[in-house]
Amino acid sequence: MTGAVPIVSIVAIALIVLWAVWAFNRLIRYRNRTRSGWSDIDVQLQRRHDLIPELVNAVAGYARFEQATLTAVTELRRLSNHAAHLADKAAVEDQVADFAKQLIAVAEAYPELKANQNFLALQQELTKTEDTLQYARRFYNGAVREFNTCRESFPDRLVAGLFGFEAREFFKAEAGAAAPVKVELSQ
Repeated sequence: MTGAVPIVSIVAIALIVLWAVWAFNRLIRYRNRTRSGWSDIDVQLQRRHDLIPELVNAVAGYARFEQATLTAVTELRRLSNHAAHLADKAAVEDQVADFAKQLIAVAEAYPELKANQNFLALQQELTKTEDTLQYARRFYNGAVREFNTCRESFPDRLVAGLFGFEAREFFKAEAGAAAPVKVELSQ
């Protein structure tokens, strides 16, 4: 019977090590999904940042804009790129989306602009980008939920703490998270 105790101990230790390896690999998989999801969001945000100045230029041909309009777009891009926290970035990006909606709304006052093929193409591209961005945000937030749940669940929390797996932030804007940038469209 004394020979059975070391075998049981060895088997128990082996099972614990196998579980720890499995838990570690699962945490890595979930963390990589969050990284991939964030990368998808970042690509779409950059696409939107590239489209809005083109949209401003298309609208500027029909509506008289001050230099302040383009400056506001540039400032929003700068704030987004330098946001320290995800909530700050989300708040700025909400302002960018609002600005884009304002530009589209200006077209209602200019029938020639609504008929302009370049403007229509940019508007469609922006709409497609916004839809893709919404999907990417949902994917990212789902990946964050899975990762954080795994990281916080017992006994996986032991492995997460041991190897320094930090919780991820959801992509959502909080009221007042970033200083508002006032955008006024002058005609």
